[in-house]
Amino acid sequence: MTAILPPLQTIPVDIQSLADYEPYAKARMTPQAWAYFSGGAADEITLRDNHDAFARYRFKGRVLQPVQQGNTRLQLFDMLLEYPILLAPVAFHRLAHSEGELATVTAAAAMGAAMVVSTQASVGIEHIAARAVAPLLFQLYWQPHREANLALVKAAEAAGCKALLVTVDAPVNGPRHREQRAGFALPSDIEAVNLRGLPTAPVWHSKPGQSPVFGSNLLQAAPTWEDMRWLKSMTRLPVVLKGVMNPEDARQALDSGMDGLVVSNHGGRTLDGLPASIDALAAVAAVVNKQIPLLLDGGIRRGSDVVKALALGADAVMIGRPYIHGLAAAGAVGVAHVLNMLRAELEVAMVLNGCHCLADIDASLLWQAGRTQ
Repeated sequence: MTAILPPLQTIPVDIQSLADYEPYAKARMTPQAWAYFSGGAADEITLRDNHDAFARYRFKGRVLQPVQQGNTRLQLFDMLLEYPILLAPVAFHRLAHSEGELATVTAAAAMGAAMVVSTQASVGIEHIAARAVAPLLFQLYWQPHREANLALVKAAEAAGCKALLVTVDAPVNGPRHREQRAGFALPSDIEAVNLRGLPTAPVWHSKPGQSPVFGSNLLQAAPTWEDMRWLKSMTRLPVVLKGVMNPEDARQALDSGMDGLVVSNHGGRTLDGLPASIDALAAVAAVVNKQIPLLLDGGIRRGSDVVKALALGADAVMIGRPYIHGLAAAGAVGVAHVLNMLRAELEVAMVLNGCHCLADIDASLLWQAGRTQ
């Protein structure tokens, strides 16, 4: 059995991109934790395409443009952010590093990056908030009882969170074969701390011959549009739906008064066969038409990917696995380094496309996918 290496004390010179962190992270996690963070649903087609799809979009490039004293600032809800890159909600950071979310929020504070705290965080939101300097948002996994959802919302409000991101694309989990084959289970000392004491749905074990999903209680508490409207009436925070890929759902979100959307296929972890997030973005953006903020996650590995996402209609992006790799490899320093590299690449891509600020980024920067004429 290969020994798990301790976190890096300094960043090796051969880590020059986000992808370079992966082998260092893998060497510092158990095989089960690595399978949990890196795997996707079923045959992992969507997981792979999330990354590969960005290569299908090419820049036109610009020269001799006035880009001196540019910036990457944006207003998102009531947050003034220095750059359009947020840390996505990822569960159980303590699987990657002993300090877990506390290390992540320390890095976010150092880099001025907004962090979205998962319902399934392995550190309580109040402890994360105590260390936060940059804005926090809260990701809500819908719970089977409304009082449990309300308790989580009130905890997020008390922690000073700026918005609620409600995950709407996972009423059931996708078949995550990689983590199943690895025998993944949470260690006894790691749990979803924010769910302590809240009522949960009973564990379902299907019987032979019984419908394994429709015959279970798994869908009894699956959220609906009525639930989203109720949630919005119960909080002063903006309600953002995370996991919207279909333009029809975007249209219904507008009709239901939602405050923002995240174009996301859950990192390829739910329905395998969905398109890459970047491929779904333009159609959703056309419906939203700048009426509410639009974010994208899934597959971001380069600053140039951020520019492509903004060119196709996103206001900001979120990263997940890349910062978990940095966390596993080097704790808070690794997460900060990931953010710094990505921000630097974003600014380079903006300059080479003649963009002085984020408002200069639009679809005119890109050739049609697969075409250069």
